[in-house]
Amino acid sequence: MELTRRRFLSMSSILGMSALLPACSLKKSVSSQGYAYELTAEPANAELVPGHQTPVLGFNGSIPAPTIRCRQGEKVTIRFTNKLDEPTTIHWHGLRIPIGMDGVPFLSQKPIMPGETFIYEFTPPDAGTFWYHPHMNSVKQLGMGLVGLIVVEEAQPVEFDEEHELALKHWHLSKSGQWKDLMIPRYSARMGTPGEWGTVNGQHNPTYSLKENATVRLRIANVDNTITYPIAVEGVDAWVVAIDGNPIKTPYKLTQHKIGPGMRLDVAFIAPPAGNLVSVRQMKGKFPFPLCDFKCQESSLAENQSIPALPLNPVPAVDLDNAELIDFVFEWEGAVTPADSSGQALPKFWLTNKRAWEGMSAESIPEPLAKLELGKTYIFNLRNVTQYHHPIHLHGHTFTVLELDGKPVEKPFHTDTVLLGKNGSAKAAFVADNPGQWMYHCHVIEHMKTGLMGFIEVA
Repeated sequence: MELTRRRFLSMSSILGMSALLPACSLKKSVSSQGYAYELTAEPANAELVPGHQTPVLGFNGSIPAPTIRCRQGEKVTIRFTNKLDEPTTIHWHGLRIPIGMDGVPFLSQKPIMPGETFIYEFTPPDAGTFWYHPHMNSVKQLGMGLVGLIVVEEAQPVEFDEEHELALKHWHLSKSGQWKDLMIPRYSARMGTPGEWGTVNGQHNPTYSLKENATVRLRIANVDNTITYPIAVEGVDAWVVAIDGNPIKTPYKLTQHKIGPGMRLDVAFIAPPAGNLVSVRQMKGKFPFPLCDFKCQESSLAENQSIPALPLNPVPAVDLDNAELIDFVFEWEGAVTPADSSGQALPKFWLTNKRAWEGMSAESIPEPLAKLELGKTYIFNLRNVTQYHHPIHLHGHTFTVLELDGKPVEKPFHTDTVLLGKNGSAKAAFVADNPGQWMYHCHVIEHMKTGLMGFIEVA
């Protein structure tokens, strides 16, 4: 659901934010003022399983959440109000923005308490498909629906005839729409607790329409807590044009592409003639499972169109000759379950460099996993010594992936999240050009919750 653009919003400064329009409104004013949004997190009800109402948590009370749209190089302001009964924040996943806007409690901002409002303001340097979510009580808040897309349009508009956003999520629901456990420790120590009710944009196996001969861009985002989706498209030749929000220099034909939790994939194609079906599938081995379909309708669009090219993002060039290599090993601690003073289990299963995340508070910030010199190039040597997937996400920076599973990447690509498969490895370089304390963690939310999280310090 895209936020509407119905009224003019005048805003000359942050002090003018009180004049913002009601929720779900957006208007770009003059270029110096940029975009402005009003956003809430609040309890709501949604019909996820047909015929049944489920209590959820929703941005602006909506499933799917409103899509925030802005433009590369132009300021966006989001006036966020917490209408939950617990603290929260918003992290803007994949965006290279100042640390004060990154949305990590205690590390970059104070938790936003119930009833409080916080103003997020930043200028995105990169165009692409990104998303937003809380970074507090993440198993519950993300699991119950607080996930949404933020689309940053190119500074010089790239025009597709049609563009569709596909947010993929499995919900922990029974057949009658009742909540099941969001987190089961024995699964947390493995792949994570999978949901059972799959949706695209909050609907189970929806069908959309396409105009025949249209140039089409699909923005596919995995906003699930746990599941990795191997994506395939049937019924048309589809091309990978961007990975995790970053366009690739030479698009290639999609056969199958895995997107772990937090990851995104942009694919493009020319819609086939009317009457044909284009299907987005989740592959399980050799077997495709439905995610959504597109039915092609008659149109007046001309045949033989070409897919528009996407300009590359201004990701800093890495200096490999002078780069410093840092090893990170992600492994399983074992069946160790400490408890708090009340006897409540506090499982910790996962380690980064033999260290589990200790948690933090306003009075206690742990030591960083690494201290980096501002402006210097680093190569993170990532090694997963477990049999489960780990999508490793770094805030505030963009990796250039050089090597996967011991093999050089023929055409290095940019990403904010590197998916490590069973006993997988990767070498990912970046310029530490964004000062601050940046979270660095697995995006399987239960892995993060049970130890696989830390931060790096850039100064």
